[in-house]
Amino acid sequence: MTEEIRDTAFSGEREPALPEDPSYIIRKLEENGFEAYAVGGCVRDLMLGREPKDFDITTSARPKEIKKVFRNTVDTGIQHGTVTVVLRGGAYEVTTYRVDGIYEDGRHPKEVTFSESLKEDLARRDFTINAMAYHPRRGIVDIFGGEKDLRMGVIRCVGDPSERFSEDALRVMRALRFAAQLGFSVEERTWEAVKSHASDLKKISIERVRDEMMKTISSPHPELWTRAYEAGITAVFLPEFDVCMKTEQNTPFHIYSVGEHIVHSMQAIEPDPVLRLAMLLHDIAKPLVHYKDSTGRDHFKGHAGAGAEKAEEILRRLKFDNETIRQVTRLIRYHDLRPKRSDAEVRRAVAQIGPDLFGDYLKMQMADAMAKNPEYNAGSIERIRGTEKIYREIIARGDCLTVADLKINGQDLIDAGMKPGKNIGYILESALLAVLEEPSLNDHDLLMMYALQMM
Repeated sequence: MTEEIRDTAFSGEREPALPEDPSYIIRKLEENGFEAYAVGGCVRDLMLGREPKDFDITTSARPKEIKKVFRNTVDTGIQHGTVTVVLRGGAYEVTTYRVDGIYEDGRHPKEVTFSESLKEDLARRDFTINAMAYHPRRGIVDIFGGEKDLRMGVIRCVGDPSERFSEDALRVMRALRFAAQLGFSVEERTWEAVKSHASDLKKISIERVRDEMMKTISSPHPELWTRAYEAGITAVFLPEFDVCMKTEQNTPFHIYSVGEHIVHSMQAIEPDPVLRLAMLLHDIAKPLVHYKDSTGRDHFKGHAGAGAEKAEEILRRLKFDNETIRQVTRLIRYHDLRPKRSDAEVRRAVAQIGPDLFGDYLKMQMADAMAKNPEYNAGSIERIRGTEKIYREIIARGDCLTVADLKINGQDLIDAGMKPGKNIGYILESALLAVLEEPSLNDHDLLMMYALQMM
């Protein structure tokens, strides 16, 4: 994977500046006779001009010594040398220099040996851009060429790539994830090792794999997901995508395979995790319903409903939470719905899909259209924009869209003499259908007359 993207700005003249808390931790450790540096991702991000999500400190102090220096600490990973120091500004992981022992399971070292050497500590890290340290007075410590790789826009393993991936198989996904997040390419030897070790991902918990997947597809470069397929990564936990990549779409409306269309649709939508996940899976069932007519044209009738079911199966396999599953599967089930451009039709569509998801449904439809044959998608784009215009007007007017918006409720029906039960729900749903057709019917007296006629 040697093609260059490199859209992240980097200036070698940029000198990191640590915030007050990390600087204080380093200073206090030094005052007590120990070495200490900011290390890893925070240094990388500072050099790129990005705001780090957290700051990690590495030190020659042992865990017990760290705990003596600071009043408020938590033993978050003390067996591996990590103590969390709690200050007013937040919590910071402080870890003793260490050398990892043998990795027997492709996930964790069998043992950890504390070290007096910063170099040894940096040598155990995954990629050169994550293997730099920084000291407020001494500046950058860059033993493995991380600054050069930042300048070149390259993801490169520290030392032997095969050894790094043998230590922790999740690193094969982290290489792709950093490339997608930073707009970097993956150095050739590192990429060859990614492909060689992709099957080792089966040793990793599905939750860790899922999290790396989400960071990759939610990045500025979701198109790199095709590289996950080429490397054999998706074959381990998302084989359905591999089938999509091999499924052609011989139809005038498409110019890509199902899988390539999926990736282009992810590029065409904002980097919201639910939206990107919905696009990843929106056509996942097309290979299951595919058939070719007598002219050789491909058809995928029913793929939306089948896709919702297949997506739920996949999402549960990947252990997503129930709310994410609800949103994604609902969006997929209705992603091909095309209401006529009338107020009543759009109101019915909003009620069917859900007011909370209809805006996302429109975004999905637009992304889907943008990923099709540009010679034929103009009509779809115009239709979607027309639907969106009507939807915005409906929201601005405050039209009734759900049973909860009705001017009567179940208690009104009970007070009118109706027995509690399923029939109440049926009458309210019927009333909603009438109001969706004609919003002026959402009047308490009119709806009560309507309900009494049905009782």
